[in-house]
Amino acid sequence: MMFLNYRSKKELKEQIGSKLDYDETSFFGEEYKSNGSFTGCNRPYNNPKVMVMKPKAREFFATVQMENDLIQSVR
Repeated sequence: MMFLNYRSKKELKEQIGSKLDYDETSFFGEEYKSNGSFTGCNRPYNNPKVMVMKPKAREFFATVQMENDLIQSVR
């Protein structure tokens, strides 16, 4: 599952229309789709990038809909 480098789902939703900040974690190929949807999570205790930048990050899961490498919706 992809790591979404956002402090909360609310912060991710505020980025609709922007490029996604993420880290691939799959051993089986890329999960990111420039057009389409995928599920990702923020696991702050497993993701040092989020803990360094945003020490009070919350764990969450989200389905992200992308179009032309821009976030279109977050569920």
